[in-house]
Amino acid sequence: MLKKVLRLSNRSFFAFIFLFSLSSSCLYFIYVAPGIANTYLFMMQARGKMLRDNVRTIGILIRDHYTKRNNTLNGTDYLEGYNSSEYLGQGGTYLPEDFTYSPGLPCPEKLPSMKGLIDVNMSEISMEEIQRLFSKDKDIKYGGHWKPGDCKPRWKVAILIPFRNRHEHLPILFRHLIPMLQRQRVQFGFYVIEQAGNYPFNRAMLFNVGFLEAIKDLDWDCLIFHDVDHIPESDRNYYGCGQMPRHFASKLDKYMYILPYNEFFGGVSGLTVEQFGKINGFPNAFWGWGGEDDDLWRRVLYAGYNVTRPEGDLGKYKSIPHHHRGEVQFLGSRHQC
Repeated sequence: MLKKVLRLSNRSFFAFIFLFSLSSSCLYFIYVAPGIANTYLFMMQARGKMLRDNVRTIGILIRDHYTKRNNTLNGTDYLEGYNSSEYLGQGGTYLPEDFTYSPGLPCPEKLPSMKGLIDVNMSEISMEEIQRLFSKDKDIKYGGHWKPGDCKPRWKVAILIPFRNRHEHLPILFRHLIPMLQRQRVQFGFYVIEQAGNYPFNRAMLFNVGFLEAIKDLDWDCLIFHDVDHIPESDRNYYGCGQMPRHFASKLDKYMYILPYNEFFGGVSGLTVEQFGKINGFPNAFWGWGGEDDDLWRRVLYAGYNVTRPEGDLGKYKSIPHHHRGEVQFLGSRHQC
């Protein structure tokens, strides 16, 4: 009798192990695998696009060699067939080094302090080190608020950061963003909106909550919705708003610096308070990562706006590794690439 019980227990144990493994595998393929598959799909599409562009460029060069026909734009030669907006940098001239600020006048948008390329440092740093690093700057107020003293800030910018379990990423972002925004002479404040509990991550709802909290502090006029793992590569990617919503992170390294699809609006985006109110904010129904940016794009278009992006390489960003770690993917409808 004891042998039968032991035999039955062993069978039950192995059956439990089998069912647990099966269910875990199913959950993995339902929640995690689609995100990984999407990332590799984007990368393959990017490689294909780069290959097509390279073949097209070679064809243009060969044709130009025999026809000797070049188009001239702003005194620079561009081969016929190129879309110049993809290759030109930020238009206009940046001010000289000896530029003198006037406290009563708006800060210019093309300052001599904005040199362009940022030396991105992905090494980990603690929040205590960040506090020590910027403690000498007495103009940085409690909560990460700062405004220039040598000119009138053109924009009052609230940086909204959705957050959960990214404690090593947040100080890396601060290490790069704080000095960049100071060089741009925009007034800024950081709002880190943390989601507690074990529910799937709701990035969009956190942005809505952050907006409601931010406007209690100050009459912000520009809102930057910023993922914690996106690091800008150029300080000439000006963090101000405009007449149209802005997609700042147009070229992400993990997508080989190519848009996954034209309607992509993720990573870092900016709207004025008026624009955000007109589109009725973010959707609240997207639990799990993905989908909310596509919905935001549709809301923007429905409200009569267009989306602008930085020119040339100004929209380049590096992503800190382990993106979407431990988060499930939204299972509802989303753009199909």
